[in-house]
Amino acid sequence: MIAFFDASRKKMRLFLLPLFAILLAACDPAAMGSIANSGGPKIDTAAPVPVALLIPRGGSGGDNLLADNLENAARLAMRDLDGVQIDLRVYGTAGNATTAASMAAQAVSEGAKIIIGPVYGEAANAAGVAVAAKGVNVLSFSNNATIAGGNVFVLGPTFANTANRMVGYAKRTGKDRIVILHGQDVAGQLGRNAIQQAISANGATLAGTVDYALSQDSVVAAVPKVKATIDSTGANALFLTTSSSSALPLFAQLLPEAGVQAGSVQYIGLTRWDIPPQTLELPGVQGGIFALPDPGASEAFKQKYAAAYGESPHPLASLAFDGIAAVGALAKTGKSDALTGASLTQGAGFRGATGIFRLRSDGTNERGLAVATVRDKGVVMIEGAPQSFGGAGF
Repeated sequence: MIAFFDASRKKMRLFLLPLFAILLAACDPAAMGSIANSGGPKIDTAAPVPVALLIPRGGSGGDNLLADNLENAARLAMRDLDGVQIDLRVYGTAGNATTAASMAAQAVSEGAKIIIGPVYGEAANAAGVAVAAKGVNVLSFSNNATIAGGNVFVLGPTFANTANRMVGYAKRTGKDRIVILHGQDVAGQLGRNAIQQAISANGATLAGTVDYALSQDSVVAAVPKVKATIDSTGANALFLTTSSSSALPLFAQLLPEAGVQAGSVQYIGLTRWDIPPQTLELPGVQGGIFALPDPGASEAFKQKYAAAYGESPHPLASLAFDGIAAVGALAKTGKSDALTGASLTQGAGFRGATGIFRLRSDGTNERGLAVATVRDKGVVMIEGAPQSFGGAGF
């Protein structure tokens, strides 16, 4: 449920919905290693590639719906592979880490050369551990960078990717003294860290940080701290880690009232500010900027999915399409080592459902993102998503 705050500002608990609504579990990736392996099983280039798809089928009703969408998207991607045959084997994890580990081990014992999925961070970590000794790579649907590394890659959009895109754009447009406003929870701290790293990498200046607990009183108390930090440092940008389902609506009301005006301070979002559409009506997001996947590619995928299945895809369905697209592109090279860590992390990347992406040697990913602003309660594109790596945002 999206919680928008009314004028009475009654006390209520704030709930954080992580990026793309993935329920993440921070797991220790130490057993996996921090750098992706360069090895992996050989494939028979004359036969269909055995691919395991781990989806949360058998769990809750919501998980089952997601599972269906992920499988649909994977099969949709298979139709686009020019001459490459995929032998897709589907395994249900019930959204459970123990089951995911068991299914991953079973899939490899039955011949799978790569695993696509599962969704949740803890399950992806468990699946990776289960098949690490076999050298099989896991392309998980998680966006939790803490479980990336070793033989586990995350396909989900990461805070680091978004932060780098937005700080890079802000720096190029003269908004280079940045205050970070973040929650004290794990997601808020991870968001803060990603923004700090992006500020350093792009040569911008960290003007200060303000944190808050996930309570309305704490959010209200953070507002004058933000104003004081901006005034004392001469900051010209405010980067918020929160989302529409958490503290963004309240901040978007209170910060302008406190004198933090968009005309002099650039508001920047780490999350999508166009979801749900009501977010676009908030006063504080007017003139704000945020990142989103390549609109053209995203719309084409939605239309293709709707034509095939008669309904719109789940927001995470595109990740299953991307996993198959990557496997297909590598298998098309005709090399027996197409699915090794070294091959998966080739610099040119891949073209997926929502634009270009590539896998990094640390198990995370880079995605080609567009930059948008909110103008007259609508979304206006101000810089398109790059169509190859090495361009804007990279």
